[in-house]
Amino acid sequence: MDLLHHFSVVKGAKVLMVGAGGIGCELLKTLALSGFQDIHIIDMDTIEVSNLNRQFLFRQSHVGLSKARVARDAVLKFRPQISITPYHANVKDSNFDLDFFKQFNVVLNGLDNLDARRHVNRLCLAAEVPLVESGTTGFLGQVTVHVKGKTECYECQPKPAPKTYPVCTITSTPSKFVHCIVWAKELLFMKLFGDKNQENDLNVRSGDAASSSDHVEDVFERRNDEDIDQYGRRIYDHVFGYNIEMALSNEETWKNRKRPKPVYIRDSLPDEPTQQNGNVEKNGTTSDPTSVSAMASLGMKNPQDIWSLKENSRIFLEALNLFFLKREKDIGNLTFDKDDQLAVEFVTAAANIRASSFEIPLHSLFEAKGIAGNIVHAVATTNAIIAGLIVIEAIKVLQNDTKRYRMTYCLEHPSKKQLLMPVEPFEPNKSCYVCSETPLLLEINMHRSKLIDIIEKIVKPQLGMSSPTIMHGTDILYETGDDLDEDLLASYAAKADTVLSELSCLMNGGSMLTITDLFQELRCDINIKHREVFDEEKEPDGMVLSGWSQAPTAENNADKSLDNAEGSASEPSTVETGNNNEKETISTKKRKLSEVFEDGPQSDVQETRASKKIEVVDEDDDLVMLDAGDFGTFKKRQS
Repeated sequence: MDLLHHFSVVKGAKVLMVGAGGIGCELLKTLALSGFQDIHIIDMDTIEVSNLNRQFLFRQSHVGLSKARVARDAVLKFRPQISITPYHANVKDSNFDLDFFKQFNVVLNGLDNLDARRHVNRLCLAAEVPLVESGTTGFLGQVTVHVKGKTECYECQPKPAPKTYPVCTITSTPSKFVHCIVWAKELLFMKLFGDKNQENDLNVRSGDAASSSDHVEDVFERRNDEDIDQYGRRIYDHVFGYNIEMALSNEETWKNRKRPKPVYIRDSLPDEPTQQNGNVEKNGTTSDPTSVSAMASLGMKNPQDIWSLKENSRIFLEALNLFFLKREKDIGNLTFDKDDQLAVEFVTAAANIRASSFEIPLHSLFEAKGIAGNIVHAVATTNAIIAGLIVIEAIKVLQNDTKRYRMTYCLEHPSKKQLLMPVEPFEPNKSCYVCSETPLLLEINMHRSKLIDIIEKIVKPQLGMSSPTIMHGTDILYETGDDLDEDLLASYAAKADTVLSELSCLMNGGSMLTITDLFQELRCDINIKHREVFDEEKEPDGMVLSGWSQAPTAENNADKSLDNAEGSASEPSTVETGNNNEKETISTKKRKLSEVFEDGPQSDVQETRASKKIEVVDEDDDLVMLDAGDFGTFKKRQS
């Protein structure tokens, strides 16, 4: 009878898959081979060459085509009798609304970003459809079950946001290679090749230009009579020489720090003539601009080599040269892309030259690409294991077998002779602002901050709302929507640009804002509290949101968990809430964390991840570690 029931629930289930990447390919195959008959799959991405080493449903001939559609066609070749409906679209599109989600018996996530995961979680809660979440990073993986009212939702524990760094650290006092990468990627690359009208912190004028009171020249602007090589060398001397000299002039900054050494082109390339370009023809006649390579021009082949200062300088000049020779039409509109070979080469070289000034160890292109793109390289076997676990949990959900639900963690090293660690799901967090509607607290300087600051720094990035409406009582302060008339939009824009203390409803502080996102069926109340002073280093946004349980910080262990990445850009930072030192234990029904790791072999997992929660995702190309990749979920959080 149980077997018949098993087959009947599987055969009659209508399943939504979100994501057709590394996990998604394995998941679609496993669902089809497990007897599922009606599968819908959403993915907005197209197939890239780098997907082919593990996303086995795709072939070279599929490059550039929709992942969802190709995955469907591939599976129907060996399971032609089932129904697979593909959507080449963003899961956040308006047609994937509450009614769309209500038609499914279970939703299975294989997403590559926190924003989309939050969105799906909220729609599943509103539609009361069970959600099975998953993620992998290298050899680590997890599968979690989220059922409204029975288990915690995906957001019951706050997810750390990507690490941000104070501008002064990036521009003046870098101490880690990741600081140099951020400088090269977000400041220098964007200044040279991005939007020319966008201000950034590289707008330091040269000494002779600054002496002219009538006209101040932008040193990054190429002069009419200047050839590319002269321009490149002038930029090199300005950012690696002159700007460092300017920084050194502030003696106070270097009282307790090691002074950097300015680097000029005459020092790094002393024996080379002004015109010393590589062989551009070695790039061939490729139609793909992102495959143009300075390494190829210079005859350098191994991306795992650590280049000398001279080699980095040659790559820097050659990459800049190739941007103007091969991709001049793109200049002014470029943003960094980890799949753009020339962009990665330029950023690697620039970061290494800057690192040499500050006596920071240099990195290979392979390492720098991982840091710049937040990459942890994928393991196909982990994806296959996780996909199998997703299907197992989905079947339990369809059978309503609540007592057998498990959150399962895939470990890199055995613990108690186990590589798979199952844990009972936790109950909903009573202080979760998503599934329990608990008010939050926002501390903010009401005399300096504007409503738009709350929207851009809190509502969208931290609360994950894409179309928010903000109200104070019955007064609408801010709203978005295509159906709003221009006068109303202008009124809301004016309020958003107003200092909080000048909004009549918020003048005295201690007020409550109600924020809703009708598309996500989500409402959140935030109490506003005035605070005069913030720590610029620890609280760079000038505001602090609190009120739901603190996600463990990864600041102390990030370097260990990333091996040689030395605090890469995937290092997470967290909303400052709750008490990090709070004692956490597993309930008596679950294995204690001490039992899980007791007498097990020493490993990265044990040393660096014992206090933090795994939160990893599969991406199309490689794996992005959104959080620290840890195992704090084993511990029952005390509310």
